[in-house]
Amino acid sequence: MKAIFKREVKSYFTGMIGYVVIAAIFAFISLYYTANNLVYASPDFATALYSTSLVMLFVLPALSMRSFADERRNKTDQLLLTSPVGIPSIVLGKYFAQLAVFAVPVAAACVMPLILSLFGSVSFLSCYAALFGYFLVGAACIAIGTCISALTENQIISYLATFGALLVCYMINSIQTLFTSGNTMAFIVFCVILAVAAVLVGLLCKNVTAGSAVFCVGAVVLVLLFKLRPAWLLTAFNQGLDALALFDPFIEFVSGMFTLSGVIYYLSVIALFLFLTGQALERRRWN
Repeated sequence: MKAIFKREVKSYFTGMIGYVVIAAIFAFISLYYTANNLVYASPDFATALYSTSLVMLFVLPALSMRSFADERRNKTDQLLLTSPVGIPSIVLGKYFAQLAVFAVPVAAACVMPLILSLFGSVSFLSCYAALFGYFLVGAACIAIGTCISALTENQIISYLATFGALLVCYMINSIQTLFTSGNTMAFIVFCVILAVAAVLVGLLCKNVTAGSAVFCVGAVVLVLLFKLRPAWLLTAFNQGLDALALFDPFIEFVSGMFTLSGVIYYLSVIALFLFLTGQALERRRWN
């Protein structure tokens, strides 16, 4: 794992991706920090961090898109999978390398609350709790992107799929409002989610028929449930959407409510998607 970690970190800084990701994240944090905290003399550093959470949707997919997709495109994944290194070590080595790059601007941002303290009273507990939450949500986004990267050999597809997944997680509250309204748009959103699921099944199975079968069967079940048990369907799906609200626990960190449940949620998301990444690699090893 150590060798893979070193190789991946070096590759990020051999090219431009590592520098661009670090510069983009730190630039936006600095921009909102200057506007919210320095110009208006506000001690609330957490607000500046929350304002930059949208940037993750655009920047972090660029960090994770090449992790496994680039290996498959260059046909070096076979060498990696046949090496004496285990699948967990491969996944963790690549994942920790991405975390190391993301940790650079987060570590640099740790200086900002100290600068604020020179001008007045600052709650360091609130500031650094928000920074910790910011790092956790970024780590979860990277884990999702790593999993998607393991499913394709095209970096552009990996980027767009990761961006789409994170965008859905970011807008989950708006989607929930759409579902609870009970209008016809709710059914359209169900169909879109079903179509995405069918595409993922098709990619995993490398079979268009399998993806089409999932969509057709799912569409029939969806129509029946929507007509016969609409209340049950909407309630059950809203509970599922709560689990997909990736950025909601971060709001608690920003609000000064450091909760253990939020930490456990992000660690669970990271563990789940790294496990799925390992399963995708294990399947490719034997096929």
